[in-house]
Amino acid sequence: MQIPRYASTSEIPRVAVAGIPFAATSCQEAVAVVLSEIRQPNRQHYPIRFSNAYCVALASRDLGYRRQLQDAGVNFPDGAPIALYMQRNGGSEFAQSLRVRGPSFFELALRRGVDEGVRHFFLGSTTETMNRLVAAAHQRNPGIKIVGTYAPPFGPVSAELLNEATKRIADSKPDIVWVGMGTPKQDWVTAELSRMTSTTCAGVGAAFDFLAGTVREAPLWIQQSGLEWLFRLAMEPRRLWKRYLIGNFTFVYHAERYLHHGRRRSSQRAAIEAGVDKEARR
Repeated sequence: MQIPRYASTSEIPRVAVAGIPFAATSCQEAVAVVLSEIRQPNRQHYPIRFSNAYCVALASRDLGYRRQLQDAGVNFPDGAPIALYMQRNGGSEFAQSLRVRGPSFFELALRRGVDEGVRHFFLGSTTETMNRLVAAAHQRNPGIKIVGTYAPPFGPVSAELLNEATKRIADSKPDIVWVGMGTPKQDWVTAELSRMTSTTCAGVGAAFDFLAGTVREAPLWIQQSGLEWLFRLAMEPRRLWKRYLIGNFTFVYHAERYLHHGRRRSSQRAAIEAGVDKEARR
């Protein structure tokens, strides 16, 4: 397995986009850090979020969700627009900040985790999709350890859901819990379960459907082009049009607003420091 540059996710540098901190790294590095960290005896337990432009747009009008993204855990930039603004906000030091796509992270972690003996728990989706997901994970990754699954009834996050998930996780003792429930629901679930179970929990959105084969995944060249959102919109226009069309405009507005606000504050600070320095030389 790749040896990570950082001992933990907390050491990865952060760059803020519209006031939300994102870890500046690559998908390969992110997987290496997380797999290394979850196997340490005195490891910290935290939620992992793969946040995109839609998440930032939601956070701009939902203070509770905004606090969730600013709270404990780590946000990886699951979206080309986020990575682009990280590069613009962070300067030349972060020019190589890359997208950390949730489904890609999930499949890479499953593959690399085989040799490390990582114990996985899958939470979310439907019973049919979960069965297909488990079968596909075993087929692609011989020797993988899937120690538990739970496909809860569809509905809002409830105490019953969290308590049942906590019980199953406690019984199976996984190293990491993968949650596929969609945004923002999975972000609340990962935060609560990581606290209740003392286990690292990662919300990976549509990754379950992609690996199970129940939803068509964009070809690699589209993923790398930054236009995967357009592909998904074409596949599910009725469900996703508001998320991508309205959400993307909302994201750009707030990202630009924070970007220019930050530059204005930097200019003001530089002017003040220059004035202080001028006075000191008199």
